[in-house]
Amino acid sequence: MDRYPPIADHGLVGDLQTAALISSQGVVDWFAAPRFDSPSIFAALLDHERGGFFRLSPDGGTHTCKQLYYPDTAVVVTRFMAPDGVGEVLDWMTPVRSGRPTDRHTLVRTVRSVRGTVRFGLECRPRFDYGRTAHELALGPTGHGAVFRAPGVTAHLQTAFPLIRDGQDAVGGVTLNAGETAGAVLTLCGPDGPEPPRPTVEGITEQLWDVVDFWQGWVRGSRYHGRWLDMVNRSAITLKLLTYEPSGAPVAAATMGLPEQLGGERNWDYRYTWVRDGSLSVRALLDLGFVDEATAFTHWLGDRLRDRQDGGGEALRIMYRVDGRPLDAEEVLGHLEGYRGSHPVRLGNAAADQLQLDIYGEALYALSEGREVGIQAGHQGWKILSRTLDWLADSWDRPDEGIWETRGGRKDFTYSRVMCWAAFDRGLKLAGQFSRPADTARWTRARDAVLEQVVERGWSESRQAYVQHYENDVLDASLLLMPRVGFLAPRDPGWLSTLDAMDRTLVSDSLVYRYDPAASPDGLRGSEGTFSLCTFLYVDALVRAGRLRQARYTFEKMLTYANHVGLFAEEIGPSGEQLGNFPQAFTHLSLIMAARTLDEALDREHDRR
Repeated sequence: MDRYPPIADHGLVGDLQTAALISSQGVVDWFAAPRFDSPSIFAALLDHERGGFFRLSPDGGTHTCKQLYYPDTAVVVTRFMAPDGVGEVLDWMTPVRSGRPTDRHTLVRTVRSVRGTVRFGLECRPRFDYGRTAHELALGPTGHGAVFRAPGVTAHLQTAFPLIRDGQDAVGGVTLNAGETAGAVLTLCGPDGPEPPRPTVEGITEQLWDVVDFWQGWVRGSRYHGRWLDMVNRSAITLKLLTYEPSGAPVAAATMGLPEQLGGERNWDYRYTWVRDGSLSVRALLDLGFVDEATAFTHWLGDRLRDRQDGGGEALRIMYRVDGRPLDAEEVLGHLEGYRGSHPVRLGNAAADQLQLDIYGEALYALSEGREVGIQAGHQGWKILSRTLDWLADSWDRPDEGIWETRGGRKDFTYSRVMCWAAFDRGLKLAGQFSRPADTARWTRARDAVLEQVVERGWSESRQAYVQHYENDVLDASLLLMPRVGFLAPRDPGWLSTLDAMDRTLVSDSLVYRYDPAASPDGLRGSEGTFSLCTFLYVDALVRAGRLRQARYTFEKMLTYANHVGLFAEEIGPSGEQLGNFPQAFTHLSLIMAARTLDEALDREHDRR
């Protein structure tokens, strides 16, 4: 077993409240429960020795591994092929459809011999609370099960074959001939939760097809039928898997601590809800026709605005826990070595206390997009939104930390100003479209002042481009959103010049860097890979600029960097490897947006011929 498989060497399963990563070697090496942002049960990706893992794969010998998703589902199939036999493991979690939080979550793992004889081995080595809490093991009286108990949590492992003790861990194995199956079911619950019923082959089979029907039925609701159907469907399912169903809030990624540079310190906890990411996901979801999911997030966002109305200070935090509560303070898990020695491993995210003014533009963008399909707040909701914009009219002209959460001090970031403009622009349109009371004169003055400032101070004559902030000439890929939000026309000479400058400076073989940390110090050591979100934003901008051939070539090339099951991490490294937390929702939502923009442009071009 590879101590640290490539980040991309995983499929994702989940139940709409939490998720697990399954490597192509049949190892669960990341799983936190009962929520995405809960302490881990298995975290071997962050420390092979101390993190814990759950292996179910052939013992010994040499075999080839292949992993795939059952079509249009979140069921992961891992196949092992050897001269003496072919075996497979199916992994899934049953979606929690009650809409209520629960502490009971079940991971089902079934094994089957497809051809010949295969000996499967099992190792279940949980390490609770990021490996900080000891547990006790109790084997069942027949040996066909084990119970792991730690403070606050119990894990029940039920198997169709005997287990034996290895310290406080359970190991076992089963030999299967062609057509034979076996299973292992892991159920997490509270310390006083009842023992789950004994699984049966018939029950597991019924459950599997129920899960298949759920996912295939859900994805059939998509109205996308374009050129990249498989990739768009996979991205949609991934966004759904990364959304906490009880609140409608998506997390940025399923994991924490995975590095943006191997051996570096850019290792963050992404298991929280960013206002920015969630707001942009609304457009992606609406593009596909998933109105219910978009509605759920806009309601969550409205609640966050309401929470802060009488709290003083900023009207919004930049990120929250999935239930809307603020994050705890960031801490370093010093006992974990980090993925391939990449440390520190951070729990929590200190950026939660940063000032990032762009979030108001993204929030209004989400709310205005939702209004187009009938997602409307009542009168009280409008009053909250109106007061927020009144506040922003007095508060927009301040340095902040910017979209990329730099830790090098506050600056007058151009993108932050652009999105403040978008906030006023969308607010004015909503007030007019729905005839709502508002201080439109005040908002108009603020909107126009932002635009004049950006055009005057965000433009670099030497670069002939809009730049990262007012004090430097560094280019920044966040500005690729300028034409999408309407700040500049997509073929405005100043924008086309900016796009050309980005081509020369930020684009490497069609992949796009966020910015150059060496030219604009961000308070962190080391470098990073190209940012996959930015590559898809680049595609979107190229299409809008009329550079259709270049856009399609870039998009098709970017799709080749997806992993074997169609998933993307945050970044692409210098050798094409995926880096950062995995899978990243931002990347998948931008893939959907780029695919839609590109499809529509190609269709128009075809119709003109």
